[in-house]
Amino acid sequence: MFEAVLLGVKGGPAIRPGSHMPNSNLIRMGGKTILVDAGLGAARGLCDAGVALTDIDLIVITHLHSDHYLELGPLLHTAWTAGRTTPVPVYGPSGLAAYWRGFLEAMAGDVLLRIEDEGRVPLEPLAEITRINEGDFYELDGLCISAMRNVHPPFRESYALRFDCEAGSIVISGDTAYMPEMADFARGADILIHEAMLPAGVEALLRRMTNGDERLRTHIYRSHTPAEDVGRIARDAGVGHLALTHMVPDGDPDFTEEHWRAEVRKHWDGPLTIGRDGVVLRPVTA
Repeated sequence: MFEAVLLGVKGGPAIRPGSHMPNSNLIRMGGKTILVDAGLGAARGLCDAGVALTDIDLIVITHLHSDHYLELGPLLHTAWTAGRTTPVPVYGPSGLAAYWRGFLEAMAGDVLLRIEDEGRVPLEPLAEITRINEGDFYELDGLCISAMRNVHPPFRESYALRFDCEAGSIVISGDTAYMPEMADFARGADILIHEAMLPAGVEALLRRMTNGDERLRTHIYRSHTPAEDVGRIARDAGVGHLALTHMVPDGDPDFTEEHWRAEVRKHWDGPLTIGRDGVVLRPVTA
């Protein structure tokens, strides 16, 4: 058996009363405990899912927007204070190593103090950072993880991920505009976790924004996938279960689960989960 847990399903970095937390996902597969993205709240989400921070086997960051890696440093630091002494493999785009160096510099006083005063091991080696390459980039104990570049301008390094083991497969779209190639990448997956937006909700969100201009509208529409097209991808890929995540808008009472379902159901009539923080996804059994 394998499963995914949606730790944070909100699109974008801001949180407000009534909103979910930014993006992060837990994958339990092939005997591994894997964190995919580390938006704000990832550490709390893992603990709520029953995962000790000292037990993470692998971390993958899909791209370098803050809502996908803001908490990576704090999470690793917290795992260290909780007793982690062994390195964690961390895969991500170029630039992730610079983030880690910057975090260590910012926390140097605390880290040195804890090493000298509490006998901690050095923190820096606990993150073994490797740049993601397209194709299969991780294979161990029957688990294979592969990456495909998605469409999330202005980033050139932004990835969809596929996890395969003997028991089945999970695909995470990452942040992406609609791309028909996603259906090929997700072909036959037991679970597809795909980002989604509601265009009408986006317009409502933009009307309320006080610190953005027309560039934000341009970014959202060229970089994210309408919920209707997410249903199209799930249908064309023949997946077993579709779950929505990184939803824009989030926390708007004018846009309910029924709005999301109505858009997705234009093309997808299979099992569907509208993402919420903490939701557990398992393969659909007959």
